[in-house]
Amino acid sequence: MANFAKIQELVEKNAETSVRLAREIWEYAELPFEEFKSAAALIEALKAEGFEIEEGIAGIPTAFTATFKNGTGKPVVGLLAEYDALWGLSQKAGCAVQEPIVDGGSGHGCGHNLLGAGCFSAAVALKDYFISENLDGTVIFFGCPAEEGAGSKQFIARAGYLDNVDFAYTWHPSTLNQVGSRCSVAIMGANFTFDGLASHAGSSPHLGRSALDAVELMNVGTNYLREHMIDEARVHYAYSDAGGTAPNVVQAHAAIKYEVRAPRVSQVQELFTRLADIAKGAALMTGTKMNYEITMAFSDYVPSRTLAPLVEECMNEAGAPAWTEEDFRFAEEVLRTYNRASMTGIQEKLLEYMEEDEMREALKNPLHTKILKYDPRDNGYESGSTDVGDIGYATPTIMFNVATECLGNVGHSWQMTSFSGSDIGMKGMLKAAEIMALATVRTMEQPELIEKAKAELAKKNGGKYTCPLPEYVQPPIGKY
Repeated sequence: MANFAKIQELVEKNAETSVRLAREIWEYAELPFEEFKSAAALIEALKAEGFEIEEGIAGIPTAFTATFKNGTGKPVVGLLAEYDALWGLSQKAGCAVQEPIVDGGSGHGCGHNLLGAGCFSAAVALKDYFISENLDGTVIFFGCPAEEGAGSKQFIARAGYLDNVDFAYTWHPSTLNQVGSRCSVAIMGANFTFDGLASHAGSSPHLGRSALDAVELMNVGTNYLREHMIDEARVHYAYSDAGGTAPNVVQAHAAIKYEVRAPRVSQVQELFTRLADIAKGAALMTGTKMNYEITMAFSDYVPSRTLAPLVEECMNEAGAPAWTEEDFRFAEEVLRTYNRASMTGIQEKLLEYMEEDEMREALKNPLHTKILKYDPRDNGYESGSTDVGDIGYATPTIMFNVATECLGNVGHSWQMTSFSGSDIGMKGMLKAAEIMALATVRTMEQPELIEKAKAELAKKNGGKYTCPLPEYVQPPIGKY
């Protein structure tokens, strides 16, 4: 069995480099498909450790693989790294008051700087472990940009990069330490454009055909659709072009973005077809022309039920991050920044896995110190989506959570950006690397478990990965 003390020693050996990378990527805070500096920093560090690099994979300039092979090279693990930031979440690191570095600037409000650097730490520890223990195997670090945008993992899987990967592990910064049993929902997004005829809105409105009217009618029709879809589904929208700012001109062009979510890919595809029909109807009603371009789609994430117990065992062996009194006090300061309504919601969420007395006590020192138990019977769906789902349809996959922020913290917030650049974030990141490296070696030591996980996957995907995107859809770089 893999020696955890050895794994821990190897993670500690490269901790300084890993933390430097996490802070460097945090400072870059690059948006989806624009992560050139972040990808370059990771590539340079992996090259220095002897990994073989392939850049620009799947037609995405900021996507890459870094591979280390030892002995026969079998089995093969994929580690899924992300490093993109979010719009409008600029914030000073380790600061308990909202203080943007750049007003309106981007920030790591989902902790992907930690995610990418944590995978780097695990990959290097695995490389060193393979060499020291003369262990056969291959570790592939997948540099996966744009998870907060149109995604990249589905394009990477479609291009065949997972075909010979035996299993994949990744993690995500969180408020909790756990191997989650719940799934995430599938999603599909598209840009809908309408073109009509411009005209003077006062003197000759009858000669105009309003693209903006078409967009408005599409929204009306979609509102009626919401009453006739499953409860777990969601339909989101945002205007990308309202046709200009002159009300005395009939708008000849308008565009809107829509995203559809549902628990399964098949449900998303059926719901999207109905949405497209509504758009066609809006065009007919307004005498305009409509086109749509599918820009993104993620499959639902379903964790490997076969591998989850092993990862949980490794998490229990590694333990939760070790917090100091200073960490607890900072976490409490940040938690206090939420208003009363938010705190009510936070407490309701915490009560899903804590008794009330336990919750009130935990909120006095609001950093998670335990490992939540994996519950294989809880196979419901969370309402978020991730392109990790597509990797999970291509190879057995687990994404686990490690605490890098205060209990109850809200993701995609300035508070999260602050934690992502803090000492708390770094401690959680290094703990995640220990767990990922240990779980990888323990999995490689059990070939029968890998085969069982593959058999489970075959029942789910019918024997092969099918990308939810049509073949003609390319990464929407500069379009999403």
